[in-house]
Amino acid sequence: MRSKKGVVTSTKQDKTIVVTVHSYKNHPKYLKRYRVSKKFHVHNPINQKFEIGAEVTFYETRPISKLKKWTIVKPTKS
Repeated sequence: MRSKKGVVTSTKQDKTIVVTVHSYKNHPKYLKRYRVSKKFHVHNPINQKFEIGAEVTFYETRPISKLKKWTIVKPTKS
């Protein structure tokens, strides 16, 4: 079961939050590191309230809809 940590970006949808995950990659030729970000639509089954900017952990599940393939685990304490 894959899990990821990210920052909540949007909470406008019902039972769905959008989480942004940042990672770093190396350029193959110039070997400089650069930041890459990706947004995930995460299922929030009990419609728990999250603040924008909160850190959360989520894990992979079966496809719930066209975009949702992840489910929330818990908020991460900072």
